[in-house]
Amino acid sequence: MPNSEDARGGRRDFLSNAAAIAVSAPAALAAAPAPAQESAASAKVEVQTTERPGADFMIDVFKALGFEYVCANPGSAFRGIQESVVNYGGNAKPEFITCLHEESSVAMGHGYFKVEGKPMLVFAHGTVGLQHASMAIYNAFCDRVPVFVVLGNNLNAATRRSNVDWVHSVQDAPSLVRDFTKFDDSPVSLEQFAESSVRAYKIAMTSPSAPVVLVADADLAETPIVGRTDLTVPKLSFTSPPSGDSAAVAELAGMLMESQNPVIVAGRYARTPNGMAHLIELAELLQSPVVDLGMRMNFPNRHRLNVSANSRALVQNADLILGLEVPDFHGLVNRISRQLEYSSQLMTKAKLATISSGDRLAKSNFQDFQRYQAVDLDLAADAEATLPLLVEAVKKRMNGDKRRAFDARGAKIGQQHAAIWDKARLDASFAWEASPVSTARMCAELWAQIRNEDWSLVNASSNFVSNWPLRLWNFDKPYRHIGSSGGAGMGYGAPAAVGAALANKKYGRFSVNIQTDGDLMYAPGVLWTAAHHRIPLLTIMHNNRAYHQELMELQIAANQHNRGIERAHIGTTIDDPNINYAKLAESMGMMGIGPIENPADLAPAIRRAVETVKRGEPVLIDVVTQPR
Repeated sequence: MPNSEDARGGRRDFLSNAAAIAVSAPAALAAAPAPAQESAASAKVEVQTTERPGADFMIDVFKALGFEYVCANPGSAFRGIQESVVNYGGNAKPEFITCLHEESSVAMGHGYFKVEGKPMLVFAHGTVGLQHASMAIYNAFCDRVPVFVVLGNNLNAATRRSNVDWVHSVQDAPSLVRDFTKFDDSPVSLEQFAESSVRAYKIAMTSPSAPVVLVADADLAETPIVGRTDLTVPKLSFTSPPSGDSAAVAELAGMLMESQNPVIVAGRYARTPNGMAHLIELAELLQSPVVDLGMRMNFPNRHRLNVSANSRALVQNADLILGLEVPDFHGLVNRISRQLEYSSQLMTKAKLATISSGDRLAKSNFQDFQRYQAVDLDLAADAEATLPLLVEAVKKRMNGDKRRAFDARGAKIGQQHAAIWDKARLDASFAWEASPVSTARMCAELWAQIRNEDWSLVNASSNFVSNWPLRLWNFDKPYRHIGSSGGAGMGYGAPAAVGAALANKKYGRFSVNIQTDGDLMYAPGVLWTAAHHRIPLLTIMHNNRAYHQELMELQIAANQHNRGIERAHIGTTIDDPNINYAKLAESMGMMGIGPIENPADLAPAIRRAVETVKRGEPVLIDVVTQPR
């Protein structure tokens, strides 16, 4: 879009020139000689239309890859492709989902994958669109989630139409995000575009997954291809995820069988819905405690072997710790000091084993791989693909004596599990009548209304509400929650929730988003996207009127500097004036309820919202809450 000054100036010049021509035209025409007759050979006809641009073939490629949706904030750099989506492609598979910010487009794709298990297509507009999208791409990279980004660009300087076309075009378009994507390409022909698209999809889905970027050049998209019969889409063939070496798997099975106090820790483990079943089978064979770090829906929270709340004690007392796709193994087994001077100390004497594909996608500049931790056995493989092999190796070594010993261990773990649940219910009762509303009551009241629905928690903010959903609800299916954001970048939660809710929509699931206030304000326009596209979603605001994590960090720093915490609210709170999120939601076209400060008003508000969401509409409830 040209800037306003250029647009106004151009219009003024056009009108003044037109007026001058109108006044002088009769005299000029009378004085002008008759034009010379052009020969047919010298006449040049400028072609302005075509029935089939290159973008139509690009849509054929996207349809062949099975994309259901494309999320985008509209941009002229990919105008030809968007036109082909809505007209040639019939706006179906992919269907165009209108977003109001590129970061939200990518974050929607992030959340969508966590439910659907396949990438979403995202269009971004040139240099500026990719810069807006980059934070969300980084989140997806850190979370090892594939998003398929198609970037509009006009590489040919001779065909750039305006000054904006110049500043929004670039020589090496994907370079901005190359450090945190897995593959990129800038095809110069439609044949290459088809091959690169299939290759990008395959690479994105190969473990470990990550975002990919493909440039769709404007000339390539808008050049006529009428009559061409040579364009085909290659067949997509997936790569089998790498499983562990058989000798290493056997060694690990032996270590597990001999261990007296093993602990299984699951990070980004569950890549598909089958992951949970495999982990349950292994844990029950060994009667081993499981710690689920919440990065994926790895293990049922009410399973008697789930003792995630006791993770620190389990790690300290273990004789073997098995990490499954744990990105920060060092942080798991070391005590990290939060004092003024950094220190870390190994807090376990256990043998350490890991199954992880993390080293297969390690970049140098963005160091999301965390501190190095030496381990006793390292399987550089996909954990989910390896677990069936490990289960079989354990079964081969199982005998009656081992089974009886493991059953006795499992009974003790079950007692720990029961104690954890008893404590959670007791803890939730504190401040039950408080105002602002306690996060425990907010989550408990929400659970009471959705527990009989086929629900899905589509935002990863559970840790911002003291993990009450995981402490009170029943997470028993792979789609019950979508895990963490990866890069912990703000602006992820709301659009990821809308993307996940979009994926849940066709399954008739009830999508729930516990939404932090600061995160929403990064890109509140995604509420409009949910309303516009009729995406059923219940958003309940955790409105503590602050960036509370940052407030606590400032308090830590102030205490370390012996200055007290009285001024820690400066720059960290979101008040004076308070934001009315219910009215914000209403302005975006959805039902808004609140603000709610009296906890007695929660139940009827949630009941009303649930009824509306079940009719296919998004709703937001603004709840003024305790900090955590």
